[in-house]
Amino acid sequence: MSTGQRTGNGGRGIEVRHLRAFLAISDEGSVTRAATRLRVTQPVVSRTLAALERHLGVRLVDRSTHHLVLTPEGVAFRDKAAAAVAAFDEALDPGRLRDWPLRLGHAWSAFGPYTTPLLRTWQQRYPQTPLELLRIDDRTAGLTRGEVDAALLRGPVDTPGLVTEVLFTEVRVAAVAADGPLATRTSLSLADLTCGAVVLNTVSGATTLDLWPPRSRPAATLTVANTDDWLTAIAAGRGTGVSGNSTAQMHPHAGVAYVPLDDAPPLPVLLARRDGPGHPALPRLAALAREIVARAQRDRP
Repeated sequence: MSTGQRTGNGGRGIEVRHLRAFLAISDEGSVTRAATRLRVTQPVVSRTLAALERHLGVRLVDRSTHHLVLTPEGVAFRDKAAAAVAAFDEALDPGRLRDWPLRLGHAWSAFGPYTTPLLRTWQQRYPQTPLELLRIDDRTAGLTRGEVDAALLRGPVDTPGLVTEVLFTEVRVAAVAADGPLATRTSLSLADLTCGAVVLNTVSGATTLDLWPPRSRPAATLTVANTDDWLTAIAAGRGTGVSGNSTAQMHPHAGVAYVPLDDAPPLPVLLARRDGPGHPALPRLAALAREIVARAQRDRP
């Protein structure tokens, strides 16, 4: 990599290699392992990190323990560094210069019932710009890490640096074991789920204990990291869950029954992007998403 790849104060002093070194340390938790990964010596990595910290005027890594951990400032900087490196690498990828894909992330259920119409219509109208739908188990579906250009997210999103637009809302449903007593009900309330454990996807899910009143929360919780594990736990009778109606449509499971919830607020489905310059096709994506939702709502009986 050329040492002329610079960023920061007027473009002086800091290069992309400084960000790569910091991200390697963040991933590996060790300067030694980061050096091995980057194929440089340990002193080089240490000096590179120190230069970055001097430039920013903050400590990014806590060196007081054997296993290095990020400081709060380091945690906040990590997503920005990852997005910057990803954007840099993509800009220099010759394979993407002719057909620059638009990467659309989602954590689960994508665009719900509008997913197929969105993909098909995009392909018909903009065949020169491939639309890649990527499932990434992350609260922002990889958006803050620079892995996607836009993301379909559910629930409130207050991550700094993101711009969001509500495309539609969907009713919430309870997910219960198909062979359990709750599966026979025509509808349920949030209170019906509080006697047992509730399964929460704490990595990419939109349901938290705040959905219940403070004095009427579930007796216990079981945490998982993705939709697949969430469904497996519910099917096994380890707890119940709450999600949007799109989950029932996009993730049918022989061991899980989806039952309407009478008293749960609707779940907003958002289109999110980073605040700042992005893929040139993002305005067309937002316009098409709005068009498809409006058409479906207009044609609905």
